[in-house]
Amino acid sequence: MAFPEFYNPDKVGQIYVPDTAAAVRAGRAAGLNAAAKAQVKTILVLVDVQIDFVHETGSLTVPGAVDDTRRTIEWIFNNISRITTIAASLDSHVPIQIFFPTWWVDEQDEHPAPYTVIRSSDVKAGKWRPLYEPEWSIEYVEELEERSKKELMIWPYHCLVGTLGHGLMPALYEAVAYHSAARQTQPIFLTKGNIPQTEYYSMLEPEVKVPDHPLGTLNTEFLNTVASYDKIYVAGQAKSHCVLETVASMMRYFDDQPKVIRKMRILKDAMSSVAHATIDFDTMANKAFAGFEARGLQPVDTSMPVR
Repeated sequence: MAFPEFYNPDKVGQIYVPDTAAAVRAGRAAGLNAAAKAQVKTILVLVDVQIDFVHETGSLTVPGAVDDTRRTIEWIFNNISRITTIAASLDSHVPIQIFFPTWWVDEQDEHPAPYTVIRSSDVKAGKWRPLYEPEWSIEYVEELEERSKKELMIWPYHCLVGTLGHGLMPALYEAVAYHSAARQTQPIFLTKGNIPQTEYYSMLEPEVKVPDHPLGTLNTEFLNTVASYDKIYVAGQAKSHCVLETVASMMRYFDDQPKVIRKMRILKDAMSSVAHATIDFDTMANKAFAGFEARGLQPVDTSMPVR
């Protein structure tokens, strides 16, 4: 298939104002059937394909993310007549959150550097002190370790609401707008990550539940919507964190619905892992995905058409 005229693969890794008008014109001119008339319904779930994760200067850039995004965009174009819905999450943060340096100080009253690991034992020993909600903070790191088997990672400031890094990569946004016009269907955008008291890797639930917040528990409404599709594709950033945890949420929710799990496909060449000097996140992610695949998740790549 020839790509739309507005698309330039050399611009996938660039930041610019998306030409939504050109994408919509091209979509309308494609002459495709409306998604509502499709007999087989396919949803593409895109996780956090945002500037801060993808662009080379992004504050939490993922190595390989530009190429992942290019493959994703071209897969959308190649399968435009088969994809009925595109849903995309937007990691959305504010300056003071429990996983940012602002929340914590050490014994010298200094904030932790990005990628510092804060353990419950460190907090109890006074090595790290929360500046906000001290009772919640110690309960949080303890529950994270006990329930999720994780330790609190301090991340660089990223995807701050109102900043450039919060937006989708422009070339991807154009592809979403093109699909929307071509198939006469609205994209779905899901906000996640703006609860100060918890990490929110999965686009479907926080790491630790915050019941009094509207986004503080599992998003069963969206999960039930996803289950209504005949095919479910997932891609995005980062493989080792937000994609992995999104798929993990889905696998847990659909654990007693093997038919739904068999509809799920992960685009393995459309995601990459966070790089870390001492932690091999990619190996950890591969092990987890292998377990999901053993339960019915289908690994595919962008050279394979929707089927």
